[in-house]
Amino acid sequence: MTQLDSFLARAEALLARVEQLLPPEQPAADFAGIIAFRWRTRAGAGYLQPVLQPHGIRLEDLRDIDRQRDLVDANTRQFVRGVPANNVLLTGARGTGKSSLVKAVLNRYASEGLRLVELDKHDLLHLSDVVDRLAREPYRFILFCDDLSFDANEPGYKALKAVLDGSISATPENVLIYATSNRRHLMPEYMQENLETRYVGDEVHPGETVEEKISLSERFGLWVSFYPFSQDEYLDIVRYWLGERGVVDVDSEALRREALQWALQRGSRSGRIAWHFARDRAGRVAVGG
Repeated sequence: MTQLDSFLARAEALLARVEQLLPPEQPAADFAGIIAFRWRTRAGAGYLQPVLQPHGIRLEDLRDIDRQRDLVDANTRQFVRGVPANNVLLTGARGTGKSSLVKAVLNRYASEGLRLVELDKHDLLHLSDVVDRLAREPYRFILFCDDLSFDANEPGYKALKAVLDGSISATPENVLIYATSNRRHLMPEYMQENLETRYVGDEVHPGETVEEKISLSERFGLWVSFYPFSQDEYLDIVRYWLGERGVVDVDSEALRREALQWALQRGSRSGRIAWHFARDRAGRVAVGG
């Protein structure tokens, strides 16, 4: 083997090893046939992963959150139809339908060109890349950040803040951000921060740390708050889902007691708990239990 042949063989081996480190070529996103995607990263490159079986929940399935449902539905309708609409922050008690509401409006307006891209918190660093990727498409996109919260100095915090309202470039008109969180201001709040509060005459001026935390949530134009369900609301949701699953006699006293016991054992009367109970009860009925 000549010196040149040896060099070429080593070069080919090196290229083969490098190619293994490169991300595989991703097919173009099929926005015509797929309505929901997840943003994924591999070897430093991002791509849209299709969600082949998106959640099929409907707006009419969401019980006892009529005001919240109507607000988000109206904002999404405006967005899909090309008139001004706001980024949305849904906050409050867990299991009350925040994420389900976002999925439900996607299902309602998918036929009108609405699509959804879900991003994990650690992928918010790529948020501007996602926005640039979607700006060229003839569809309307909700960027969905579920269960969002930040600790101090997390890099994704500033990336989200910039895209919402703080960048030199405007967010394209076919992209909105919908985020859910248990925290209204998306960041932990500490007693020490209250010591920064100043009083000027009769006015209260929060300290800089508090102002910084509030400034992110204020960039969402629409705030929608969710609250824990009462016992009657919880039972209403139980009856609805039992009926949807074909269970008869949903108003029986025995079924009512069983549903309340289920919630008591889990320490919550949320819509999620009601749905879990209905699935369990319907399953037991189906097998004769």
